[in-house]
Amino acid sequence: MSVQQSAESGESGGAGEREVAGDGRAAAGAGTGTAVTQGADAGATAGTGAVAGASAKTDEAAERPRKKRPFWQELPILLVIALLLSLGIKTFFVQAFSIPSGSMEQTLAIGDRVLVDKFTPWFGAEPERGEVVVFRDPGGWLEGTSTASGDSVTGTVQKVLSTVGLMPSADEKDLIKRVIAVGGDTVDCEAGAPLKVNGVALDEPYLFPGSTPCDNDPVGTVTVPKGKLWVMGDHRNNSRDSRWHHNEGGDGFVPVDNVVGRAFVVAWPVSDWSTLPVPDTFDKVPAGAAGAAGAAAAAGAGAAAGVGAEPAWVAAWVTGVTSVPGL
Repeated sequence: MSVQQSAESGESGGAGEREVAGDGRAAAGAGTGTAVTQGADAGATAGTGAVAGASAKTDEAAERPRKKRPFWQELPILLVIALLLSLGIKTFFVQAFSIPSGSMEQTLAIGDRVLVDKFTPWFGAEPERGEVVVFRDPGGWLEGTSTASGDSVTGTVQKVLSTVGLMPSADEKDLIKRVIAVGGDTVDCEAGAPLKVNGVALDEPYLFPGSTPCDNDPVGTVTVPKGKLWVMGDHRNNSRDSRWHHNEGGDGFVPVDNVVGRAFVVAWPVSDWSTLPVPDTFDKVPAGAAGAAGAAAAAGAGAAAGVGAEPAWVAAWVTGVTSVPGL
């Protein structure tokens, strides 16, 4: 009895010891696992803290305003860009010209500023009858005409600004007139009669009141050579145009290559603002004998080659501050 009890007691004690030992190992294992878990949590916490710190720095940098240049540093750059744009526009597209004389009254008054299309000629378009054009002096048309500025300081400023198209030039050798006839046309300019082009009398409502078509400078019958223009002022009694230079021993013609561009609008002053369309009377003028012969030859050559004539809109794709003496 005592032995059995002892054995049972021993077994119980052993089992208890084993359980205690097992519990100890379990506890130890649990403790070790807890330690590992805590270590991982600490690493994750540290990583999160680093990311949070980096994010905070990024947000701070983003919120920090970008440092701007002082205005005095940006101003020269803006001025250079503006001048380059103005120079490019003046050179290739549109230029302003001032009217210093009365030869184109009443269409253009003294002091008017007109915009001249310089873009179209780049595509080979040539002046047409009725257009108001600016052209370079064909030779001797501006002799004896003073174009210099009276004040040296003002003249220097004007020259600088006119270079970039911001002000009229005082010494440009340009003129402005209306194209009356082109190469191949025949002009009849007789005293006491209306002006005729290719046999058609022109109705000229644009003439200055009281002006006569040709009375003060009649030239009779003139045929315009190919590549040349016959030009006249709208104030016929106050215009040294093709008539005057023809009578003075020159031919009076203007080479097409001398044309700077077509004036298409009066831009200043605002009270004089108007467009400069081609008068309807020129729509009734047929092609001149030379022009008609050339057109017929071109049409014949195109038909022989099996090619149609070029559409009219191709040639007229696009219809542009300098002083233009309007003598």
